[in-house]
Amino acid sequence: MRRRTLLALPALGLVTPALLSACSEESPVPTSEPAPAAPAGADGAEVVTYGADPSQLAELYRPAGASRGVVVVIHGGFWKSAYDLTLGQPLARALADRGWTAWNIEYRRVGNGGGTPETFDDVAAAIDALADVADLDLTTVVTLGHSAGGHLAVWAAGREGPRVRVTHAISQAGVLDLVMSERMGLGGGAAAALLGHVPGPDDARWDPQQQIPLDVPVWCVHGIDDEVVPLGQSEGYVVDAQAAGATAEVIRVAGDHFVVIDPDSPAWQAQLEILDSIA
Repeated sequence: MRRRTLLALPALGLVTPALLSACSEESPVPTSEPAPAAPAGADGAEVVTYGADPSQLAELYRPAGASRGVVVVIHGGFWKSAYDLTLGQPLARALADRGWTAWNIEYRRVGNGGGTPETFDDVAAAIDALADVADLDLTTVVTLGHSAGGHLAVWAAGREGPRVRVTHAISQAGVLDLVMSERMGLGGGAAAALLGHVPGPDDARWDPQQQIPLDVPVWCVHGIDDEVVPLGQSEGYVVDAQAAGATAEVIRVAGDHFVVIDPDSPAWQAQLEILDSIA
């Protein structure tokens, strides 16, 4: 694992309404957007590589004082290479301001070497790379992912025998049922593009809905006006998880698909309250 620390760079405004609306080929321009993001290594974050590929890296944001735990931020974008870790930077900064160590990860996506199993391998490797970062207490490791990142956050919580164990998972408008996602045409067939085929019962290894129950608490935070990933993705997961004896809760918030990654929104405040309940 190699490290480099980059100087803070000016925000380039890469997160635009057009970019965000493209998360769904048929989705409208969102009514709320996350704050403008900056290149990797922004704000003096330490950039840590966990592999040789340009996408195998993570940004480490440390709090000013003692850390409450680690939050792994996993960006969305329907697993497509058009979207990157800059989407997670505003949340990573906000988490560090609240006393959390934020680990904003990048991974190979469909279009730049990702897919199955590469995308999953990278997310697992990025989380396990925390074990090699100095001065980190890994007692509490929370995955926090948006949209496709929500899928990966919950998937990562169910890994068997990991080097670094996820203790809690928060899905932000996550795509938690790959089979239903494909039936609904979410992201223009993004789930099939991720897997390389139409999702089905043989894909339980990759599909959180088919991995129920987990022994890790899961919170599903979802905007009630989400037209990109329907609220039913979270509601269906939680109903089935609770019926199976797992600890899971759906948190409905006002707003669209992107309100959950806006650090100035009440939806973000609801997530901070979840984190406050953890540590």
